[in-house]
Amino acid sequence: MTQVIGVRLRALREERGLSQEELARQLGFNDRQTLSAIETGDRRVSAEELILAVQKLGVSLDYFTDPFMLVGEGRFSWRQTNVGSQRLSAYERSAGRWIAAFRAIAPKVGRETPLLRRSLGLTRQQRFEDAASAGERFAAEFELGQVPADSLADAIERRLGVLVLMVDAFEGISGAACRLPELDVVLINRREIVGRRNFDLAHELFHILTWDAMPPDHVEDAAETSKNRVEQLANSFASAVLMPTTSLEPFGDWARLTGNDLIGKLNATADQLRVTASALKWRLVHVGHLSIAAAREIRDAALRNNGHEGGEANPPPLFSRPFVDVISLGLRQGQLSARRSAALLDVPLDELSDLFRIHGVEVPDEL
Repeated sequence: MTQVIGVRLRALREERGLSQEELARQLGFNDRQTLSAIETGDRRVSAEELILAVQKLGVSLDYFTDPFMLVGEGRFSWRQTNVGSQRLSAYERSAGRWIAAFRAIAPKVGRETPLLRRSLGLTRQQRFEDAASAGERFAAEFELGQVPADSLADAIERRLGVLVLMVDAFEGISGAACRLPELDVVLINRREIVGRRNFDLAHELFHILTWDAMPPDHVEDAAETSKNRVEQLANSFASAVLMPTTSLEPFGDWARLTGNDLIGKLNATADQLRVTASALKWRLVHVGHLSIAAAREIRDAALRNNGHEGGEANPPPLFSRPFVDVISLGLRQGQLSARRSAALLDVPLDELSDLFRIHGVEVPDEL
């Protein structure tokens, strides 16, 4: 708790634009070093000091003590299009509650997070071909199969220990990667079309696996034509994960096709691989199956699932089975109440049991 209080105090100080000297004076400390030691977790905060901080900073005591909050601890990288900073900040706070709840409850119910993290040996100086090669190897080594999109989320959660959450998000939010000291999380807007949703998942996986070598920006443009080099590398990796050459080979010769025949095959193949036809088109260019000239002749409007359609009519279930399993165990073992669970998950209480059932998780007796 000492570490958490220090991190949250620093986050609030920085949000208010206060220096350590200014806040130290408000809290009655003799010097800045005392506050610095609190923020780094090297000094405990007395009950009296904590109450004074609550009064001086105008926050509730829960701000410092609630385990189901994520303040100043997680680093997010949002993949979005034209979402205002205030709306994004509000949504980040909601997402933080889900992640914090999982982090707090999982070890108490026997669902420890992995001790070690996996990473890709890539840096921002490497070529796009290197990122694509890493994507090809990932698909092969994790045995993602002929349609990698179908097994990618399961591989990320069960073999990498990364929490994947399918969420309802504001229009314009595609997804996010989140890094905590002890946990990695990917959030995906489940209302996106399936091809874009799968691409977002593979894209965010790249950020999780390269976070230390090339930390992503807090906010990135979801366009596949981003000029940011790290995002371009992530796109190259994602395309190769979802469309490795072994998955493309069965679809034969593309170079002989033109016009509507080419467009029709792109759409049909994209449907089978569960990607967007636009992403498939450029992947074929990158592996030499289609010329740049032929690709440029095809208008995106002629391609299905090119990222401009409406949301998914039948999205995947909310959150994920590992996440819902932890919440169910927390309820059954008395770590939280049904009402608290519903409030944390932003799910009506009378729909909470349905969420457990749809994931095949035992429904707690309390419901």
